[in-house]
Amino acid sequence: MTSTTRTQRRYDHRLREMVCNSKNIDAAVRRGVPRSTARGWLAPTTTLPVVTLPAANHDNIHLQQQVLALRRRLDRLVSLLRLITLLLKVAGFSLANVRLPDGTATTRLLRAIDRSRSHFTLRAVLRMVGLSHTRYHAWSNETRCSLADQASCPRSSPQRLTRDEVNAIREMVTSDEYRHVPTGTLARLSADALLQRAPGAVADEDEDRPRKKRRRN
Repeated sequence: MTSTTRTQRRYDHRLREMVCNSKNIDAAVRRGVPRSTARGWLAPTTTLPVVTLPAANHDNIHLQQQVLALRRRLDRLVSLLRLITLLLKVAGFSLANVRLPDGTATTRLLRAIDRSRSHFTLRAVLRMVGLSHTRYHAWSNETRCSLADQASCPRSSPQRLTRDEVNAIREMVTSDEYRHVPTGTLARLSADALLQRAPGAVADEDEDRPRKKRRRN
């Protein structure tokens, strides 16, 4: 026993709209539409939303005007991009030699890079802004703990000091109260101030210490 496959016919949506508007199936039947199918078009059905483009209803003149306006806008943007790129090259600016002290600035830059990835590859974007892959991924990991641009995240390294700890050490080292205390002794005192990981940081801040005045003979 052989089975035959029935081919479903498709009809122009404009013909169906004409039947629905006129409530008359004769025009559709004369064009080869079965009566049962044409009557089904007259039955009340739930209309589904149709996805279309606003420009589909515009005439050629209006579309040509939009194309010219978009071309002028594109030319302005390209000229501005070339000017900014040339300015950065002449000034020698590169993120490889710049630190962003504010954590929000890093977050804004990462968001801009993510938005541009819909048009460019990550490699191309990083090359345009002068940012290395290593630093980009380090920033992406540091945004989870809202840390500003530093060499490493304190949560990723047990020996890394947080910003508050570094600031506390700086205040302690540069204060007049401890100006008479040697650097080595001050490093030991830092352990009593819950800065037991800070001897190296005290040495880094030693250059800014107020020195004890020497008496002249």
